[in-house]
Amino acid sequence: MEIKKLIDLNSLRTAPQLSSSQEKRLLEELEANIFNADWITIGIMAPSNNIAIESLQSISKKYSSIKFGNLGSLHADGSVFLKGNQKTGNVFVRSENGLGEGILITCQYEEGAKESNTFGPLPLDFFT
Repeated sequence: MEIKKLIDLNSLRTAPQLSSSQEKRLLEELEANIFNADWITIGIMAPSNNIAIESLQSISKKYSSIKFGNLGSLHADGSVFLKGNQKTGNVFVRSENGLGEGILITCQYEEGAKESNTFGPLPLDFFT
């Protein structure tokens, strides 16, 4: 399956390998959505706690307005699902077997009339 737009990722269980041109095109589309959102939530499916935290930190490093606290206190064994909320700064992680791998970004809005949209899964190193 050719990945040309963010919507092409919706049916995938795990993030695909992307070429640099695909990454560039998807990042441009994603940023247009992120910058128009009031805040985002981030879900990360990863094979370990450390990889999930590194992926989250890569997003904060790329976008100075997206910060999270208390990352040092996070721990879960085995495959994990990490969820971060930009609005509150809260991050939670839990062990979860049977997940794929990747980053899910959900654009959230204060207005009830605007529907939130989830994009991904994106590769764990997408923001590095």
